[in-house]
Amino acid sequence: MKRGWAIGLLSGGMLIVTAIAAFLYAPHWHPSDTSYPAQGLDISHHQGVIDWDKVAATSEVDFVFMKATEGGDHVDSRFAINWAEAKRVGIPRGAYHFFTLCRPGKEQAANFVKIVPADPAALPPVVDLEYLGNCSSRPKLENFQQELHDFLSIVEAHSGKPAILYLTREFDEAYAVSAKNDRPLWLRSIIIKPSFGARNWSIWQMSQFRSIDGIEGRVDWNAASLDFARTLPPRITP
Repeated sequence: MKRGWAIGLLSGGMLIVTAIAAFLYAPHWHPSDTSYPAQGLDISHHQGVIDWDKVAATSEVDFVFMKATEGGDHVDSRFAINWAEAKRVGIPRGAYHFFTLCRPGKEQAANFVKIVPADPAALPPVVDLEYLGNCSSRPKLENFQQELHDFLSIVEAHSGKPAILYLTREFDEAYAVSAKNDRPLWLRSIIIKPSFGARNWSIWQMSQFRSIDGIEGRVDWNAASLDFARTLPPRITP
């Protein structure tokens, strides 16, 4: 019994050490640069004031997507400065909109195109489709699809590029977004490669705990597929 207790204590200690090691390593973890040569950030006002010169000083950040708008009237408080600063330091940048389930798609699109410049050099616009932080409304599938279609039509005409669909598994399964909308996919699946979506993903969000010099706290980290990576403009040194 004493030996069994000792073995159990040792095993428990090893688990604790492993957990601590994983916690300490997590901010630095990212998938292989060989397999995924283009990797980057997505940010919002939650990251606070960013030192873009420090971000640009690392060779790890190949692109950045930043929150611009949400719903029919909300504007991210850091968007304008982040948009200008990312361009200044030469990091390819794109804007995203958090799509709410309780506002018409046309209203949401009007909010986005009012705030985000029609810049041919920018990355494609992104529509963020997830339940977390969304309103409690759960429209019928056909109603949602119509509102999303209205949103995409306006935003894509403004940008001149097909939008990227950011999706969580539960949202995609509920509304068949990837199956019914032939657009590039940005799929969230922490650490493990995505196993959902109607086709291969273009961007994989694999971490929400990356640490990057110039940004206080943790930040989301993403990898581009090889096909999408080929479409990215190169970073420009100011």
